[in-house]
This record gives sequence, C-alpha cells and structure tokens, in this order.
Amino acid sequence: MQKLTDRSGREQRSVNDKICVILVNYNGKKYNEACIESVLKSTCKESLCIAVVDNASTDGSLERLKEVYADKASIHYINMDDNYGFSRANNEGIKWALSQNYKYVMLLNNDTEIEPWTIEKMISLQRATDDVVVPKILYADERDTIWCAGGELSSVIMKPKHRGTGEKDKGQYDRNERCTFANGCCILLTDQMICELGLLNEKFFLYYEDTEYSMRAKERGIGISYCGEAIVYHKVNGSTKGNENPANAYYISRNWLMCNKLHMKAGFSLFCLYYMLNRFCWIMIWFIKGRKDLILAVWKGISDFRKGIDGKYKE
Repeated sequence: MQKLTDRSGREQRSVNDKICVILVNYNGKKYNEACIESVLKSTCKESLCIAVVDNASTDGSLERLKEVYADKASIHYINMDDNYGFSRANNEGIKWALSQNYKYVMLLNNDTEIEPWTIEKMISLQRATDDVVVPKILYADERDTIWCAGGELSSVIMKPKHRGTGEKDKGQYDRNERCTFANGCCILLTDQMICELGLLNEKFFLYYEDTEYSMRAKERGIGISYCGEAIVYHKVNGSTKGNENPANAYYISRNWLMCNKLHMKAGFSLFCLYYMLNRFCWIMIWFIKGRKDLILAVWKGISDFRKGIDGKYKE
C-alpha cells in the first residue's frame, strides 16, 4: 500500500456537506437497531440521514424500525417488493440520496456498529484525497481483532485480499494509506464519483459487486484510500449466514468468473487455471464433509456463468 499524499485545496469544502448512510435490510431484525444507534451517535449527525432499503423482509424488521424510530425524520425507508439483492437495494438507496442532493453516500452493512467519529474521519480523508474511502473493520465479537484493514487486488489474478485479517489490533494499521480493494461492508463515495463510476452491477445480486466496483475505479483513475482512524465493528457473515450456505457457494463461484471476465481480458485464461484449482480444493473439502449441496451449488454457478445466467440464485 502506498503512503498518502494530500491534494491541496480540498479542505476548503463545506463541513456541512450532507451524507446519506445506506443500510440494506433483509430479515436483519437482530442487527438493525444496534447499527442505527451507532450511526445516530455520529459526531456529524446534524448533516446525516439514514436510508434503510428493505428487500421484502419477512421477519417484521421493517415494521419494528418504523415503530422504534417513528419520531426520527432523519431515517428514510425504501420498501422493495421482492428480495432483489445487495447491489440493486444499494442502488435504490444511492439514487434516492442523489435525488435529495446528498454530497456523500456511505454504503454500510446493517450487521455492523461504528464509532462516533468514524464517518467524520472518513469524510475528512475523502476531502484530502478525492478517493473512495474505507475504514478499519474489526470483529464485533473480538473488538481487538482485525477483519479488514484495507485490501488489495493481487497483480496477476486480481484476487481481493483483506489486510491484517486475524491480527490483534496494536496500531500497526493506524496509518492512512492507499489500497486497491474497497470492501462492500463500508464504503464512502461522493456524488461526483458515482456519476463517473455508475451504480453497482445488479447482475451479481450478492458477492463480488465490491470487487467489480474496485476494478472499475482503478480503470477510471479513481483511487481508494484506507482510513486507519475510522472504526467499524462487523458481525461477520451475520446477514448472509456464512460460507456453509449453498446460495453463497453459488454466488461466489459464478460471480468471481463474471467479475474477472469483465475486467481481466488477456489474463482471464490464467485466472481460470487458478479458479479451477481453488474450486476443486473446496469441492474436496465439502466431499469429505458430506456437503453434496455445496458441491452442486458450485457446479451450478459455473454452469450458469457459461450460459450467461445472472441475478438471483435459483435452486
């Protein structure tokens, strides 16, 4: 990761620029309130709005939020008539935020909590660099342990890799630096960036939309900066049930191919060799565990990529 160099004149922007925090909810009743409460404690709360995009939840989570925060004009709700996935739900939130003239848009997983200064620190770094900004993300149940301190896309196969995963946070990643991968758990964008980059790719439905967006940013000359002072606590896999879910195995298998096919061009054949080795290793692990459902999901993901099938997983 490169050390940052600030660009002159950026701190002249108004400190009152509005920010919209977008939370996508799908049956997230056990997570939403802790996330929202942490956002509402932000030091920049005067210019902050929360947009909750509900993907047709069935656990009563949307109704619960409307009841608990009935007096909060700063919380806006967008009701989807079906579960359209992470990308489309975020896109609906982004489009609403831009229509309301919000300067900053933060995509934030609803299974997270943030420190009061997190948003302010990220905005400050964005003003200094003109980059997409990502925070330090710690495990919510081990708050001294790092999940992601910025990330990189490998040079040959463009594989996203978190920095510092599993390490105790001893200040070794406190320095603000440039990186090449923005994890979708928490991303700060501006209205101008969104105009240049466009919206998230809705064909992915779930997983790898952040990788594709990072690749797009690199190709269009928009940097990504890691803010070591901004802290997010993540209940990892809280909203997607982890890697033992056949749908997740399907999305990862298909979307990884889709993403790299879009951006790798000549290097795609070399990536495919690595990809097949990676998937074969996982298939063997799942075979030993007796997880035929996961093996079939991988095969379906590869098959659907070859057929040009995108969107939501259909068992």
